[in-house]
Amino acid sequence: MTEVADVYQKPVSEMDDELLPVPEHRTHGAGHFLGLYGAEHVAATEFVIGAAFVAMGASIQDILIGLLIGNTLAVMSFWLITAPIAVKTRLSLYTYLEQNMGALVPRFYNGANVLIFVAISAAMITVSATAVRALFDIPPQVYPYPSNLYFAMIAASASVIAVAVAYYGFNVVAEFATICTPWLMVMFTAGGMVLIPALNETLTGYTTLAGFSDFVNLAGATVFTGINAAGEPGIGLIEVIGFAWAANTFAHFGLVDMALLRYARKSIYGLCTATGMMFGHYVAWISAALMGAATASIMKLSVAVVSPGDVAYYALGATGFVIVVIAGWTTANPNLYRAGLAAQAVFPNIARQKITLAVGAVVVVGSCFPFIYRSILPILAYAGLVLVPIGGVVFAEQHILPRLGMKSNWHRLKGAKDNMPALITWGICLAFGFGLNFINIIPFVYLFLPTWVLSLVCYTVLAKQAGAGESYPEAEKREADFDRRVAEYHAELARRESHVHVKDTSILTKVIRAIWIVIGLLIPFVLAWRVLFNSPDLYAYYVNREMFYDVTIWCTLIYFVFAWWDLQRGKAVQRRDVGNSGAATPTQ
Repeated sequence: MTEVADVYQKPVSEMDDELLPVPEHRTHGAGHFLGLYGAEHVAATEFVIGAAFVAMGASIQDILIGLLIGNTLAVMSFWLITAPIAVKTRLSLYTYLEQNMGALVPRFYNGANVLIFVAISAAMITVSATAVRALFDIPPQVYPYPSNLYFAMIAASASVIAVAVAYYGFNVVAEFATICTPWLMVMFTAGGMVLIPALNETLTGYTTLAGFSDFVNLAGATVFTGINAAGEPGIGLIEVIGFAWAANTFAHFGLVDMALLRYARKSIYGLCTATGMMFGHYVAWISAALMGAATASIMKLSVAVVSPGDVAYYALGATGFVIVVIAGWTTANPNLYRAGLAAQAVFPNIARQKITLAVGAVVVVGSCFPFIYRSILPILAYAGLVLVPIGGVVFAEQHILPRLGMKSNWHRLKGAKDNMPALITWGICLAFGFGLNFINIIPFVYLFLPTWVLSLVCYTVLAKQAGAGESYPEAEKREADFDRRVAEYHAELARRESHVHVKDTSILTKVIRAIWIVIGLLIPFVLAWRVLFNSPDLYAYYVNREMFYDVTIWCTLIYFVFAWWDLQRGKAVQRRDVGNSGAATPTQ
């Protein structure tokens, strides 16, 4: 808070970029966000969540319709709630809270983020460990706790590696994650295609499907049966919609993704989240469920306890080990890094590296317990319930207070130490939301909605009483002067940094790109297509499947080598361009 407190006295050029709005020349177009959200939401969690819908007993009709509606609502939430505030303020939520909520709210908020990100990181590392487990013939972990010492050792070792990466080499992992998206999309789709004939043979005696209606009948009879793991009627359409919508409430209603969308040129780019929602949370969830059900049938286990490593192995062969490890680590590492940053905000006197190691120690222990990754859907839903009230407070400041003639930045203008209306609102909403959960009036996946509405009402009333409707002429003049200085500084940055984005159009780069697209993506998809549509009997199916297994692992190796090479060549061209123009490299 010290740097925020004297923000008006310091020269703008000496301030941390994170405390300033994103300058217009550093914003991005729609393509950037289409790829970004595709990368973030096609991850190891999809294996777990897909199987969770099967275990909860969703029917195929409810899945096809409910996931479509729920994910559409999520996209609309990003577009209509998160993106406008992100584009208007050009700040991350964390910076916004630091500047407008005093000292206590950011401290408690970051503490909650530590717990959430630690749980997600631990869950994803456990997912990676399930793949390594299969290599050493360690039995499946069917209990909430680790029942095998070697599994615990594998999970702990994977956690240590992830912590080390977050400590030393996060940028490399971030770059690596950007090239994983197309491959992950193809592999999730291909895995479902490869196992559909086996599923169909167990039901009908045939390995081929005549059309989409056959697929619906197959999925309804073998995967999404409407009966849960306990043999009772499962969840319905309303619950499926709610789970899909609530899976990212902390990011849209809770405004966490202001950190990403503040770089959008227009708020309509919030619709670009559809790549993550409609593929990662629709196609990938359904495909993962198909893979999980087929694997459970092969292993003679309940789908509720089948591990992602087993699912990926039976669907993709050796490539399955790669997808689980990569998808787990590329999700765990950024969340572990965020957990370290959030923890450092709670304990500002401790260096980020040290606090990351402390957080990592908790992740090491948590990753040994399989119940964490199997509870990922409830964890995400409850995380939203905890963080959504703060999103409601910010929404009220940006949209409701100005319409009622009040100041959106009243706390900063007043110069109060703490934003007590925000803190009180959060406390009331947490008691309200978890109270509703306790008495079980509505499904817990919808608790965020009434809680969010209550936060709007509470904060508006309390902020008015605390001085949001008053006038602060001297402070407003000071802020206007600061905004002018920021605009001048950004104009100067634009002159120094402005340069045309140069694409690498060399013959070698085009060849490299063609290799990773054709060999790394197209060939595995064609082979999966052949398994699904060119397997008239079990013998042909096994032959085609084995060919898919054998070839795809080599295609995967070629894909990552050449995609990484392509990425590095593109970066080299940009560095040369920046060096030749004398421009500073824009930071994000």
